[in-house]
Amino acid sequence: MFFCKRAIAAFEGSPDAGGDLKLAAAALWPIKVQEVDLTRYQHFRAICSLGLPLILGNIAQISIGVVDTVMTGWYSVEALAALVLGSSFFFVVFILGAGFGHALLPLVASAAAREDAVQIRRVTRMGLWLSIIYSAGVFSLFWCSEFVFVALGQDPMLADLAQNYLRILSFGLIPALVVLVLKNYLAALELTQVVLAITVAALLLNIPLNYLLIFGKYGAPELGVGGAAWASLAVHLLSALAIALYAWRRLPEHKLFLRFWRPDWSIFSKLFKIGMPIGLTHLAEAGLFYASSVMMGWLGVIALAAHGIALQISSVTFVVHLGLAAAATVRAGNAYGRKDFVGLRDGAVVATLASIGLSLMTLILFVTFPTALVGLFIDAHDPARDQILALGAVLLVVSGLFQFVDGGQVMALSLLRGIQDTSVPLLIAVIGYWAIGLPVGYVLGFWLGFDGVGIWAGIAVGLAIVALTLGHRFVKLLGPMLRRDVLRSNSDAGSD
Repeated sequence: MFFCKRAIAAFEGSPDAGGDLKLAAAALWPIKVQEVDLTRYQHFRAICSLGLPLILGNIAQISIGVVDTVMTGWYSVEALAALVLGSSFFFVVFILGAGFGHALLPLVASAAAREDAVQIRRVTRMGLWLSIIYSAGVFSLFWCSEFVFVALGQDPMLADLAQNYLRILSFGLIPALVVLVLKNYLAALELTQVVLAITVAALLLNIPLNYLLIFGKYGAPELGVGGAAWASLAVHLLSALAIALYAWRRLPEHKLFLRFWRPDWSIFSKLFKIGMPIGLTHLAEAGLFYASSVMMGWLGVIALAAHGIALQISSVTFVVHLGLAAAATVRAGNAYGRKDFVGLRDGAVVATLASIGLSLMTLILFVTFPTALVGLFIDAHDPARDQILALGAVLLVVSGLFQFVDGGQVMALSLLRGIQDTSVPLLIAVIGYWAIGLPVGYVLGFWLGFDGVGIWAGIAVGLAIVALTLGHRFVKLLGPMLRRDVLRSNSDAGSD
């Protein structure tokens, strides 16, 4: 039986029931289930309190990829180019399956607002089911990826190296998605500190493993890009074990792993219907960037390496937006579950303004220190260093300019997920990314001769259109909710 309801029953009839009940509920339930009339400053503090650990955790997570990129770049340019191809492929496959984990955020947050522990368990368990089934279904893609790379016009040597990388890392997809599901489960309950701690520990483990296995230090085999794959696999496995153990011990009342084999088809179907559009939306965007990597590969190894470095640096700042957006999803889902539409509106405004502020700081950083940032990824004695630095610095400045629309579109998507609207945003994303952004990038890059800068400019156009359209949709959907809220308030006042 759910603990909060047992506490309510125990305190009913007591003259001090109000105060005692609040204390009991606070002790038994990990998040606040009711918030009334917060100021926008209080919304900002709440979003920062929830979002900061998520942001830091995302930075630590993406830093694992940065470490892979830096150390592989120190090993050789060829290994770096293969890593860009292989990791981009893995990310595209991963991000589709990640939709089921991301669907947990609004559903668990909404259930938490209603104090429904059974629903939380059902949703999280079926999220794990969907992630495992998906991973098994796409496993073979990693083992025949060389054919895909060659068919896309990549150098056969790079294609072979990238496939070897992916064959190792293929065994890490299940634990990686399990980690994502449980991270979102804990984040929706506003238990974000442990998510940050586990991710930082994974980063600290990844660094020495990369050093040993990429370069063959202290008796370890010298595996090059394959060493980065083995290190990532170990990190995924240990992270999954750690976060599962924490969830089991911290929240035993949810019984996530008890009778795990038992299906719950109604929740399975609901989570699939919400999660698959989220995954496809992520896939549309990730596929856009992967397609840009393929087009950069047509320009040569130097262009692909510079693109990979600029993309990796911009990814570090982008995950700050993702952490803030995840916090906005939790807050929106919680407000939606409480039917607090004024709070939903105010929280959305505050989160959007915070995203704009972050974009401005990123632009200043990228415009001020582009060469220094790109130079961190290339060995000082590499003969191609100057060429990569020149192109990478220009691409990083372009990336800084479209941080505003990139952050805006991910915030709009997250707010819409908070109110469980995912299907129409998928259509908007596909049209904006693929029917507009990619063709514009191709025309600017190849027909008009702007090369890599033109490709990145096309991406920016697609992101801008998606951001504006999704923002308009959120405002349109929020309007009727606010009007109903006003009518209900007037009705309550009249009855008084």
